[in-house]
Amino acid sequence: MSNAKPTTAITPTRAADYPEWYLQVISAADLAESSPVRGCMVIKPWGYALWENIQRVLDGMFKATGHKNAYFPLFIPVRFLEKEAAHVEGFAKECAVVTHHRLEARDGKLVPTGELEEPLVVRPTSETIIGEMFAKWVQSYRDLPLLINQWANVVRWEMRTRLFLRTAEFLWQEGHTAHATAAEAVEETMKMLGVYADFAEHWMAMPVIQGEKTAGERFPGAVQTFCIEAMMQDRKALQAGTSHFLGQNFARASGIRFSDDKGALEHAWTTSWGVSTRLVGGMIMTHGDDDGMVCPPRLAPEHVVILPVVHKPEDRQRVLDWCHALAAELRAQAFAGAPVRVEVDARDLRGGDKVWQWIKKGVPLRLEVGPRDIDKDAVFLGRRDRGPKDKGAVGRGEVVATIGALLQEIQDGLLARARAFQAEHTRVIDDRASFYEWFTPPPSQEGAPTPIHGGFAMTHFSGDVELERQIKDDLGVTVRCIPLADGEPGTCPFTGKPSAKRVVWAKSY
Repeated sequence: MSNAKPTTAITPTRAADYPEWYLQVISAADLAESSPVRGCMVIKPWGYALWENIQRVLDGMFKATGHKNAYFPLFIPVRFLEKEAAHVEGFAKECAVVTHHRLEARDGKLVPTGELEEPLVVRPTSETIIGEMFAKWVQSYRDLPLLINQWANVVRWEMRTRLFLRTAEFLWQEGHTAHATAAEAVEETMKMLGVYADFAEHWMAMPVIQGEKTAGERFPGAVQTFCIEAMMQDRKALQAGTSHFLGQNFARASGIRFSDDKGALEHAWTTSWGVSTRLVGGMIMTHGDDDGMVCPPRLAPEHVVILPVVHKPEDRQRVLDWCHALAAELRAQAFAGAPVRVEVDARDLRGGDKVWQWIKKGVPLRLEVGPRDIDKDAVFLGRRDRGPKDKGAVGRGEVVATIGALLQEIQDGLLARARAFQAEHTRVIDDRASFYEWFTPPPSQEGAPTPIHGGFAMTHFSGDVELERQIKDDLGVTVRCIPLADGEPGTCPFTGKPSAKRVVWAKSY
C-alpha cells in the first residue's frame, strides 16, 4: 500500500466514489452530521447559515409576489388525510403517527399510555390541514386570492436517507394558495415555478430545466405538477423544487367554497409549491470539488475570510488591528444588495490549517495578511473557484474597490461552469439502443463503485405509463420532466407512436 499523501483535501475523490465524496465534503465543511435519531440530521452553523440565506432571499421573493407567512400545526388528524384518497395513498407509507399523549414509568422504563381518541400524523406536507383552515377563511370571491406561505419542518419516514438530500425530518417552505378561477391558479403555479428557477440560477448558480412531471411522477392529488431539474456532477438529476396545480381536488375534500360575484357557490382552485434543505445538497453537488465545498458568493455565509499570519508575538496586535480595519472597509461595500460579509479568523492555529479549513468550507475569498503585506499595504488573495495554490498579492485599495465585482465574477463563473457541464452531458437520442447504452455503466473492478456515466437524455416519448415503469425497472431512469420550452413533434423511439416534444430522462436523487 502506498504511503503517499493524498493530493486533494477530500478522499475519496468524486471520480473514485461520488456518494462517499459527498458525505466527506459535508463533514469537512462542517455542514451537518447524523443525529442519534435514525434518519435525521443536525445542521451545524455553517450549513444552517446557508439555509438562512436561502430562506432570506426566497422569503423576500415570495413577499414581493404578494404572499404572506403563516404557521400551521405540526400534527394533522388522520381523518384530514382520509378526505383526499390519492393524497393519502401517496404519503401513507411515509407517515409518522402519534397514538399516545403521555409516558409512565414501569419497571425502570418509560411506557406510552393515554391512547389518543384519534391518531395524529406528524405533517408530511400540509395541504389537508391548511385546506381545513382555508375553508373557514374563504367565504366570498372578495376573500380571494388567498396567498399563504409557511416555513416549517416536515417528517417523511424515509428508509434510505442521505444528509440534506433525503432525511426523515427536513426543513422547507410550502406555499398554499386559493383562487377564484382555474386560470388564476395556473398562473400562480407557473409564477412560483419561475421564482424557483430564477433563484436557482441567479443565487445558487445552478442551471435548471423547467418542466411538467408525467402522470406517474405527479404529486399525489394534483392535476399538474411542475418542477425544476438540475444536473449534479455525477450526472444524476436533482428535483430542486416543485409547483403544483391542484385544481379543485383539495378544495372539494376540505370544503373550500366561495360565493362568486353572481352569488353562486363555487369550489376554489388551489396550488401548492415548495423547496427544502435539499437545495444545500444541490449546492454541494453542483459546485463542490475534491478540496471540499464551493459556496456561490450570493449565498455564502461569509464572502471573505481574513487570515492574520503572525509568527512573532510582538507583531500580533499590529496585524490584528490592520485586519479588523480592512474588515470594516469591506463591510462598508455592497454585494447582491447587502453588505459584504467578512470574518477575521484570529484563532491561535497554524496558518496552513486555517487556510485549508476555509477552503473546505468553500468561502469565496481568502485574504492572508502578515507584517510584510502590511508594509506593502497589500494582501495575499485566494479565490475558491481556483486552485488552492493560485493566489497572489493585491493592493488593499484595489481589494476594497473591486470586492463586489470580484464576487460577482465568481458567481457568474460558477453558473457558466455548471451550464457547460450540463450541456456536455446532455444527449439528444432517437433510438432505443443508444438510449440504453447511454445509461448503462461501463465495466468496473469488482467491489469498486459504479463509474460516473450517462447524464440527461432528450428523447421523444409517447407518454406510455407502462413503458415508463419498464425503463425505470431496467435502468433506474425516469422522465424527469417535459420541458416547458417549445419543441418539435416527433416519434417515440420506444413505441413508434407520435410525440408532441422531447422529454428529459435521467437517473435521479
